This record gives sequence, structure tokens and C-alpha cells, in this order.
Amino acid sequence: MQPIIPENAAHPTKVSRSCSNSGENPLLSPSEFRDLVSGRRTGVKAVALRTALRIAEVPYALAMRYRNRRYARGKAKIHDAGVPVVSVGNLTLGGTGKTPLVEWLAHKLRESQIRVAIVSRGYGARAGGYNDEALELELALPGVPHVQDPDRVAAARVAAEELQMQLILLDDGFQHRRLKRDLDIVLLDATEPFGFDHVFPRGTLREPLAGLARADVIVLSRADMLDSSEREKIHARVTKFAPQAGWCEVEHRVAALLNSAGQHVDLSVLADKRVAAFCGIGNPAGFRYTLATLGCEIIAWREFPDHHNYTRADVASLSEWGQNADAIVCTRKDLVKLRVPTLGGVALWAVEVEIGFVKGQSAIENELQKIITNVDAD
Repeated sequence: MQPIIPENAAHPTKVSRSCSNSGENPLLSPSEFRDLVSGRRTGVKAVALRTALRIAEVPYALAMRYRNRRYARGKAKIHDAGVPVVSVGNLTLGGTGKTPLVEWLAHKLRESQIRVAIVSRGYGARAGGYNDEALELELALPGVPHVQDPDRVAAARVAAEELQMQLILLDDGFQHRRLKRDLDIVLLDATEPFGFDHVFPRGTLREPLAGLARADVIVLSRADMLDSSEREKIHARVTKFAPQAGWCEVEHRVAALLNSAGQHVDLSVLADKRVAAFCGIGNPAGFRYTLATLGCEIIAWREFPDHHNYTRADVASLSEWGQNADAIVCTRKDLVKLRVPTLGGVALWAVEVEIGFVKGQSAIENELQKIITNVDAD
């Protein structure tokens, strides 16, 4: 693994072992899949599909329960990285807003003079390259090392021993049980907090809801999409599974617009404009909700699979598709892979999202402070 040393950095920022992703389109788009498993899609065919998915769900859920029991009973080994590990993960498939929270945590730790690295699996990375989330975090956190490796225990040891980091942020780590962690943070998306009450493929749960018992802090993301009574119902249900966990609620705020040249502009650029929007993320509904707050008119909408690697054919297709728009908008996760300022002569902008705490910020800050206090200062 060869470190890449950026400008103005005293240490490597990323180390990667390649992962591959075929990039083939799924049978259903993310939104179509959610329409199916939520029951919004009706008809005989939809019922038959849900029945088939329910049958397929059973062995997957049993396998996850068996795996979790092995770790709980000490029959599967948990490895110590030698430095504190803070895990940020999901209970469900798709985007819950992990990246803005990872950014927030990294900034907090750097403010406390902690040398922190991010470790992730690197799902969807091209051979020899980095995946979209790593590229996005590099843009937002240029001084924070990011180590990608399907073997996250090995990646953590590289961060701790070779890069001499004092703390590791484990990105998308809740189901990764091999690496010991000192703080487990789990995000629930307000739009589908419980994965439609089914484990994949019948729903969007990665594991049964009982897994929440392992969480130290649970964060309800996009909380502003629900009123306070609905948020309290979610909290009450979570408490049944994880009565000991801290509780936070956050909203995703659009801070600015960003283009491939690194230029930031005010959100007012999109006010009353005709916009074509696209994304390749796990939960497109969250992105669409964000756009609805910007005062623009969405005249065209397009979804790609999560972690989609854009090709020349995609660029040509998008360039033609967005011709009638005043601007084309995507997520930062898409922009870092496209790296073009325009599509068909129409300006391409990405929304920069940051989190704002609606409730419970002290719950996560207090847990973080306990770890910071015990970090070796050398």
C-alpha cells in the first residue's frame, strides 16, 4: 500500500487496497425498491415480489443473528487496534447522513489536537483507486488520513502503527464486529428509521432491530423532516432496544453550492431557477427533500445506483438530459467522481451539507470527551 502525500501535509492522507464494483444497474432504482418494500407499490405483481423477498429475508436475518451471537459470546475474535476507535454506522441500507457526521467528529477531534484517521472498507472503489466517500471526505478534510481496505483490522493497524494516529474513526462500522471500538454511534434516517421493519431484501434493515442494543449513541438524522411528536415516537421505540444509549437529533443544512473547481457560491444562485437534479446515493429521497428547501424548480430528476461510477456515456447522456435547465445539481458524492464544471454547457453544482443539532448534542460530546481525555498525548 503506497501512501499518497498531499500538498501542505506532513503525513500521508490515504492508503488504499483496491475494491471493485461492477457498476451494473440494479433491476429497481433505490426509490422503486423502497416503494416496493414499503408497500406503496400495489398490485398482484408487487405482492408476489414482496412474498418472494420475505422468503429470501429469512436466511439472511438468521445468518446475521448467528454472527452477532458469536461475537457476543466471544466465539468470534475481536481485534484491538491499540488506539481508541469511534465507529459511525447505520442500521439500514443506503444513506443516513454518515459523511456529514464523520466530518463533524473529525473537526471536533482535530480541535482537541487529536491525530485522527478515517478507516473504511472502500466499497465501490475502482481498482487501485478510492471510492466516492473517500474522495468526498478528502475534499472536506484534506488534513485527515483516510485508509481504505476491505480488511479494516489491517487498515486500523496501518493508521495506528505506520501513520501514528491517536484515534480512528471507523466509517460505516456498525456491522463490522472484528474491530474493537470504544464508541458506537448509529444513525437512523427519519424517512425510514426502522427499514420498513424487515431485514434486506424484504426491507432495508442490515440486521434485526435488536442490534441497536450495541449502540452507545443513536442519532436521528434529517430530524427536521418530522414534527416533534413523530420524533418522540421513534425515540420511544428505540429505547425498547437500547435503553442505555444516548439520543441525538440532527438536521442536514445546505451550507453552500460547490463546483469541480472548488468554487463556493451562495444558495441564492438557484432561487427560482429551473434545475435538473441527479444522484447516485442510497437514499435519493433525502437529497430531493434538501433541494426542495432551496427555492428552485426541479424540472428533471434522475437516479443512479448507490456508489455509481460515472462513465463517458453517462456524462454524454446527462449533458443531453439537462439541456433545458438553468443549472444541474448533484450531491458532493457524485461531483467528486464526475469532476466537470458543466454538463452540456450547463453549470454543474453540488450541495454542501452540514449537520446541525436539533437535540442531544451534549450526549455525543460527553461520550467523545471521555475518549479524548484518555488518548495518549505523546
